[in-house]
Amino acid sequence: MAEAASIYPPLEARPLKNTICLFDVDGTLSPARQNASPEMLQLLSALRHKCAIGFVGGSNLVKQQEQLGTPSINVTSLFDFCFSENGLTAFRMGQPLASASFIGWLGEDKYKELVNFCLKYISELDIPIKRGTFVEFRNGMINISPIGRNASIPERNAYETHDKAHSIRRDFVSALQKKFPTYGLTYSIGGQISFDVFPHGWDKTYCLQHLAAEKGVSGVDFMDEANGGKIHFFGDKTERGGNDFEIFEDSRTVGHAVRDPDDTMRIVREIFGL
Repeated sequence: MAEAASIYPPLEARPLKNTICLFDVDGTLSPARQNASPEMLQLLSALRHKCAIGFVGGSNLVKQQEQLGTPSINVTSLFDFCFSENGLTAFRMGQPLASASFIGWLGEDKYKELVNFCLKYISELDIPIKRGTFVEFRNGMINISPIGRNASIPERNAYETHDKAHSIRRDFVSALQKKFPTYGLTYSIGGQISFDVFPHGWDKTYCLQHLAAEKGVSGVDFMDEANGGKIHFFGDKTERGGNDFEIFEDSRTVGHAVRDPDDTMRIVREIFGL
């Protein structure tokens, strides 16, 4: 069972005080849209006694609560830093940090044009099945799913295989890039069935500004390599076009490409002797 947040030492008192392990969620801490295993949560708890831990994912906090938390344990108590929607919604030690708005940045008129194009494109797609919730509005981005986010897990698995064979999401992204070249948007494929749309620079590297600010809060400096500062990032979509690519390649992080949650646990144990 994961331990309560209050039993962990303050960030500045941990053995590796200037180190943080930052994890993607889907495919890294848990299977896509499924729960993290008790073994994973136990390992994260042990790791948290050594250094800071956090997650960064494109989904909203509600979905991350379902995957990483429990009905009685808030996910924001299980990690030192929680970065939902790439850090556009963020928590430090259970307390909210400043957030940013996608629709405030883009504007209602451009947003409507973008969504209308997506819905028309999806209506003309010939794929084996379609469900519901094709466009999901989030605070810092929108998520587009050709099959629809209401698909069951077996349907998601089948769609992922179909998508890999027919490049449905990749072609959809190409069409959006061609239609909206001046909108300043990034299209990032992640998970099994969807892709995220957000302003340039609002990828997962957005969360690093919150980590840089920690020096002024607790004195912990994750950016100071000379004094042990290190940001380990673990993700499964680290190839170009994947939603972990930018943060994996960023010079401020040490990137670890993983195949699945079991691979994540193996690498963490090897690095930290757990």
